[in-house]
Amino acid sequence: MSARDEILGRVRTALRDVPGTETPADVAVDRPEPRPTTHEDVELFAERVADYKATVVRCTPEDLPTHLAAALEGVPRLLAPADLPEDLRPADAILDEQLTTAELDTVDGVLTTAALGIAETGTIVLDHGPGQGRRAATLVPDRHVCVVRTDQVVADVAAAVARLEPTRPLTWISGPSATSDIELDRVEGVHGPRTLIVLLVG
Repeated sequence: MSARDEILGRVRTALRDVPGTETPADVAVDRPEPRPTTHEDVELFAERVADYKATVVRCTPEDLPTHLAAALEGVPRLLAPADLPEDLRPADAILDEQLTTAELDTVDGVLTTAALGIAETGTIVLDHGPGQGRRAATLVPDRHVCVVRTDQVVADVAAAVARLEPTRPLTWISGPSATSDIELDRVEGVHGPRTLIVLLVG
């Protein structure tokens, strides 16, 4: 008898008294209907995003160009998704039309929109739809400037999941990239952008 047969024999013996497989039953979960975004949700979202050491800039649609220019100051090579709305896209932005990894490494910042923001956790969710770019483009540059409209803010994760399309590639961002070593020394920018600026419009 081979070692493989011996191991499989032991597994079969150990499983002999285990009942046969049963088809798992679907369990209905009672979830409240998602409600419209409230002023309190938007305030909580801004507070929680700031708790993560991200910069939150509240502005109106009319003020957005001024605040966008300020957020992008000092970013010589800015990447923008090719389908970013033209009214958001600076004229000198590099359009991401599947840049290589080496080309992404030369970019200093990225500008995107978002799918939604979650008030309870201060999380921004990208589903990489129009204006949001691909995942690599949002994780490689050192600065991420993200435009979130107040009507995109939802109360909690359950409300977010109800609005998101589960088959899309989702990136959940809770603050700038950071990690801590065993002594709890915080290091930023290890796994993604070191600086996150959220322009909250509405």
